[in-house]
Amino acid sequence: MADKQALRDLQTRLAERLRSAQSQPRVRSWLAVECRGHGLLLPLDQAGEIFAPPPLLAVPHTQSWFAGVANLRGSLYTVVDLAAFLGVASAPLSEAARESSRVVALNARLGVNAALLIDRLAGLRSADQLVRDTADAGAQPPFAGERWRDGDGRLWQEIVLAALAEDDRFLAVAA
Repeated sequence: MADKQALRDLQTRLAERLRSAQSQPRVRSWLAVECRGHGLLLPLDQAGEIFAPPPLLAVPHTQSWFAGVANLRGSLYTVVDLAAFLGVASAPLSEAARESSRVVALNARLGVNAALLIDRLAGLRSADQLVRDTADAGAQPPFAGERWRDGDGRLWQEIVLAALAEDDRFLAVAA
């Protein structure tokens, strides 16, 4: 009899915790990365696994920002040099800079086997650590989310990976 009561108490406590968690506002969180000195925020729920730069197979007749194709855990992924795609870099990463770079795969739920070559990881950020930047950024592509500033005043641009995965230019790798 005591076991049944303990089980009911546990179920009651779990139900209360679940209701409490659902009523709490979700804090947005991002993977902070750098690309040629620019701070970018990739939504954690849209990002996938992070890899050391794998060997890349070059593909002829593609866009200059298309870094190549890589085998990531047994699946082929297109790898995009994010800085070049965003237009903040005119040349590919040097071999020395590539050593500290990383590849961030897009979450499989986005339906595209793509990964982003970034210069370096800068940690995790959450909305409670940042302040929304309200300055006019001018014309932005559809995948550019909000802009934020950290406690040091550094500007961070959110890149909405779900919108990037649907962007016609991102999907058109052929030159």
